[in-house]
Amino acid sequence: MRIARLLMAAAALASSAVLAAYPDRPVKVIVPFPAGSATDLVARVLSLELQEDLKQPFVIENKPGAQGSIATDMVAKSAPDGYTLLLPANTHAANPSLYKKLPYEVTKDFVPIARLATTSLVLMVKSDFPAKTLPEFMQHIKKNSGKLSAGYGSSSSQVSVSQLKKRSKVDVTEVPYKGIPLAVNDVLSGTLDFTFVDLGNALAQAKGGKLRGIAVTEKGRNALAPDWPPMASVLPGYEITAWFALFAPKGTPPDIVAKLQAATLKALAKPEVKEKLAIIGMVPAPLKSDETQKFVEAEVGKWGQLIKEAGIQPE
Repeated sequence: MRIARLLMAAAALASSAVLAAYPDRPVKVIVPFPAGSATDLVARVLSLELQEDLKQPFVIENKPGAQGSIATDMVAKSAPDGYTLLLPANTHAANPSLYKKLPYEVTKDFVPIARLATTSLVLMVKSDFPAKTLPEFMQHIKKNSGKLSAGYGSSSSQVSVSQLKKRSKVDVTEVPYKGIPLAVNDVLSGTLDFTFVDLGNALAQAKGGKLRGIAVTEKGRNALAPDWPPMASVLPGYEITAWFALFAPKGTPPDIVAKLQAATLKALAKPEVKEKLAIIGMVPAPLKSDETQKFVEAEVGKWGQLIKEAGIQPE
């Protein structure tokens, strides 16, 4: 018994030493979308705060492709030591329904650290688009069914386009991109007719005057963009909200997860961080690790239903 107690005490001391030392070198934060995307912007705001609090660099690595599944698989296979983290959007929960087979399990191969924030998407068109209001836009796409094109660069924007097609009963050519900023570029050039853009980028583009917002995808008006009506005002039941969260690979020591969770929640509570998130169209929506796990499990089912309703066939 005495030997067992000594071994347990030694293990506890070793664990405490690891926690006290963590992090003792730079931490990689893998973002599954390009620089400038909503996910990237959230990651940059949070990483600066974690870096300041934990006294080590939190380095962003953008690895876009396959709706985020390439980067997600890479993190799932990384060492569970707290030095490689994943910061995805709700694509994390949508991918099990967008792909027939994934090389990882969303709810089993990751440990949530915290949910971070939520945002809406915005239906955006070029400034010279013939429709200026949501009712005018609906009339235009119905009149030109089969002639228009829409780009998407995330699961949220993909489902936004597909839900629009399904609920309005119009035909629109869908064009996939590795990230929303790339779709925005093609709307600006006239290659695409419209796209759905995360709120932060939409506000910036609208301010620049080259793109115009038509409507938001969430259920009601957004306090950060009150002039844009909800899609649900003409398409009842239309509702899509994007979210962002921080994860570690399965097997990451609970003490390290707890330390990262504490630093993350501390950051999200700061007024200056809330202000930075508002500038990029985000609302802080913190959840602890166990709460995030339950949330993600529910979201997998929710996004599966949305994708099924939209008629999207898994790849």
